[in-house]
Amino acid sequence: MERALRIALFSDSTHPIINGVSISVDALVNELRHQGHSVHIYANRFPGHQDTDPNTFRFRAVEFPFWQGYPLLIPPVYHMLRQFRRHQYDVIHTHTPFLLGMVGLRWAESHEIPIVSTYHTLYDRYAHYVKCLPRRYVRYRIAKHTHFYYNRVNQVITPTDASQKWLIRHAVESPIHVIPTGSPRPKLTNRSEMRARLGMKPDQKILLYVGRLAHEKNLDMLLEGISMAMAADPQLRLWLVGDGPYRADCVIAARKLGIGDRVKFVGFVPREDVDSYYSAADLFVFASETETQGLVVQEAMLHGLPAVVVAGGGAGESIVSGENGFVTRNESRDFSEKIIKILQDDVEYARVSEGAKRTARSGTIDQMTQQVLAVYRTAIENYNPAPTEVSFPPSRSGEWTDDIEEHLSETDTSQRVL
Repeated sequence: MERALRIALFSDSTHPIINGVSISVDALVNELRHQGHSVHIYANRFPGHQDTDPNTFRFRAVEFPFWQGYPLLIPPVYHMLRQFRRHQYDVIHTHTPFLLGMVGLRWAESHEIPIVSTYHTLYDRYAHYVKCLPRRYVRYRIAKHTHFYYNRVNQVITPTDASQKWLIRHAVESPIHVIPTGSPRPKLTNRSEMRARLGMKPDQKILLYVGRLAHEKNLDMLLEGISMAMAADPQLRLWLVGDGPYRADCVIAARKLGIGDRVKFVGFVPREDVDSYYSAADLFVFASETETQGLVVQEAMLHGLPAVVVAGGGAGESIVSGENGFVTRNESRDFSEKIIKILQDDVEYARVSEGAKRTARSGTIDQMTQQVLAVYRTAIENYNPAPTEVSFPPSRSGEWTDDIEEHLSETDTSQRVL
């Protein structure tokens, strides 16, 4: 029997923050501990939050206007280093390449501990939040830092083939392992009872979106496509579970499209209550092109919800069109046609719903954790404390473009990173 590991996990998205990264981290930590491993979490301090987990250590952090709800670490961090040294970790696992991830990387190198990092997010798609700098410049810096960071770690984990390709386009040469996030088993609920409790009418067909209401989630296209579907089927209703900086814009868009009386902004829902909405809805809709995997799509399918998802990123990788949902172009008419196609035939809907359940059952948290442990052990066995030199190809005049992704994919390997 293989020995239990002592793991230091660094993440700037942990409880009480609720997003795909924090859900994935929480699931991994719980299962690692269930299997007998010792996990210590290093995270940013969150205003007003008191941890119930004694193995969570918090760095001093402040919240900035351009990244509200996500406090950022502020130095110095020497006081936490003393705590870190007491535990003699076997491996470090970071879930961010930025400030907190850099602390994990620096401590891994200085203490000669192997380091694994998970690439969760297409970070350049969030450049618009840094309003004090030109977007092209922010995307340029993110591309360069992605190359630097993930070439310094020993092993890289990412949830989908799409995000793996993104790393390769950034000339990341560290070993990359594609490990989808496992999904927890949902609570058993009575669908009719849940619909009645939530106020859904028996004859209504509920389209469900779960996630942040943010610009990068492509909500304008989603609302436009759903307005077209509503014109064809007056029983359609859209419920949006979640909140965010783009909510007011979504409300205005719904009014302008003439569907304001058929759209419900539920707002933030505690994590443990989201299952109620999945179990009561008829179809999951998701238009974001910025996800590495779209964990909410997998959660929806656990409840037998087929999904209509826009191609791009990794959100649609678990969708097989016609079997458990549809992947559409980023175009409102195609999006609306697929919604109608799934919902217009009860027999077809039942078949696709069963396909969604089969897909979701294929990826469990236990399977995910076993694969992550295998990566940990590979990093430990192959660890070489000798420093790794990372070179940066010189940038050329005029290399900044409106779409750095397109530029990087068109250049040869020696010039992929600016």
